[in-house]
Amino acid sequence: MPFGLKTAGSIFNRMMRKLLGPLNQRDVLYFMDDIFIASATWEEHIASIKAVLQRLKEANLAAKPSKCYFGFSHLSYLGHEIGNGKKWPEDEKIEQILKAKAPETKKELRAFLGLSGFYRSYVSQYSEIAAVLTDKTKKQEPEKVKWSPECQTAFETLKQKLAANPVLMIPDHQLPFVLRTDASDRGMGAVLMQDQGKGLQPIAYASKKLKGAEENYATVEKECLATVWGIQKFERFLYGKHFTLETDHQPLQYLQRMKPTNPRLMRWALQLQPYSFTIKVIPGKDNIGADYLSRAS
Repeated sequence: MPFGLKTAGSIFNRMMRKLLGPLNQRDVLYFMDDIFIASATWEEHIASIKAVLQRLKEANLAAKPSKCYFGFSHLSYLGHEIGNGKKWPEDEKIEQILKAKAPETKKELRAFLGLSGFYRSYVSQYSEIAAVLTDKTKKQEPEKVKWSPECQTAFETLKQKLAANPVLMIPDHQLPFVLRTDASDRGMGAVLMQDQGKGLQPIAYASKKLKGAEENYATVEKECLATVWGIQKFERFLYGKHFTLETDHQPLQYLQRMKPTNPRLMRWALQLQPYSFTIKVIPGKDNIGADYLSRAS
């Protein structure tokens, strides 16, 4: 199929969905023309490989041997290194980021932010660090970037964060998730975690700056907003499952039990109804990750 056609991508993806959809989705994943097979045991792995190859044969499709990798404990996939229940950024992409020179135009700056932003789930407070850079891409800003010491600091900080070999756990959808959220005067933070036998470990980080009007919200409103935003941010992991929401703001405990009179809290409480979760209040000293993400300048 010529990929110059506008609908080629969606048609090809639909074909792959029909071809591989009936297989065990826990073992066999696909994205466009990439097929990823990850199994818990070697016997399951062999069975899944045979099933995929059989379906390709029946559909008169071929997999190019030079682009196939079999029996690896970890490998590169869609810009990530994956293996042994963990994932981390691909070395080649990190090298490109580290070699990047200070952007001189908005186009170059957008390219850097696009590449580094692809790995934002590995970097705590990414949005706050990159804020001074993203501001330079606004429409009213000149095409030639006015580089400042603040821009250089943010630029180097992002490089250092990604060069520090950040590692995240790969989620196990058979185990329950834990979401920690927090809000400060400046922003919101969320950390998705899971206990896979070694205590709670991070699956992904997320952070967001508060808008002008949101900065004027009451504390309970900011904390509730952070909860709603965090749950929606990680909805693909949490929807349809029971999870634990950990917060250091005790009034959120009563959000599920009482009918708020505050219009904002009422609206957010309604937005949370489709989700099944238990609120657990933890001491502020234990909410380090989300608290740090929300307060980073």
